[in-house]
Amino acid sequence: MKTAVKCLNRPSFKEYLTVTADAVSSALTEQFPAHWNIPAILRESMDYSLTAGGKRLRPLLVIAAAEAFGGSREAAMPVACAVEMVHTYSLIHDDLPAMDDDDYRRGKMTNHKVYGEAVAVLAGDALLTHAFYSIVQAGRRHGVSSDALLSIVEDLSEMSGARGMVGGQVADMSGEQGITGIEELEYIHLHKTADLIIFSLLAGGRIGGADKSQLEALRCFGQDLGLAFQIQDDILDLVGDESKMGKKTQSDVEQEKVTYPYFIGMDASLRQVEELTASAKKVIAESGIPDSSRLLEIADYLMKRDH
Repeated sequence: MKTAVKCLNRPSFKEYLTVTADAVSSALTEQFPAHWNIPAILRESMDYSLTAGGKRLRPLLVIAAAEAFGGSREAAMPVACAVEMVHTYSLIHDDLPAMDDDDYRRGKMTNHKVYGEAVAVLAGDALLTHAFYSIVQAGRRHGVSSDALLSIVEDLSEMSGARGMVGGQVADMSGEQGITGIEELEYIHLHKTADLIIFSLLAGGRIGGADKSQLEALRCFGQDLGLAFQIQDDILDLVGDESKMGKKTQSDVEQEKVTYPYFIGMDASLRQVEELTASAKKVIAESGIPDSSRLLEIADYLMKRDH
């Protein structure tokens, strides 16, 4: 009888997605203490990009992974906010004229278009730095162990830095049709995109008390999911709806960037997304994680997304 009641009271995935994204967005507005003496334009620039919306995928994965092991949403939230700050900093910097030179992000003018390049760079720097402060709060306020926090900080330093996301971004900037091969493209996608997804899952698992084998399953799940997510982005850049995506489409074509559809075609790219998603789900379903249902739902949701 208890199981039946639990199932009846369980929110739908759509409700779970909305409630979680709203909770993260609310928490992000409270990341910088009001009594801190921060220059007004810097605080405004950071808030501008942090509150611009988006899927909140990475914080969602932190929370869902923690909850899969019985961990609390409250304990996971500071780390969920931390990874969203790192992701947001990367978007601010990606949009700069020296990099992708984009005018719109999430349906709004990019940060440097509103606040200027110098403030945008510094806003990104501040968000990246503050992410580590936020991680510490999971221990100070919610009792997450020092060992778990040390591993989370170590993972984020590795996966967002030279070996991870930043390295992937450098390789992406160097990528060009006729020069970059499929192996290099996979490197770009795995590091520019998948590494932060892997980090999010590992962080949630550590907060929830996952063991070594379960953490490895989360890592494999995240790698397949992250690669599928970025291939789907390649596809949407060609066929997506700009009004839903909140940014210009066909940008990869204009910049002559290499993509999966460029190398293997649209149909094969769609199959690749399906195969990677199925592989990710298989790993997580066989992992022994106490309740992997939300993680499996997230995988299905990402495969079918249109923005």
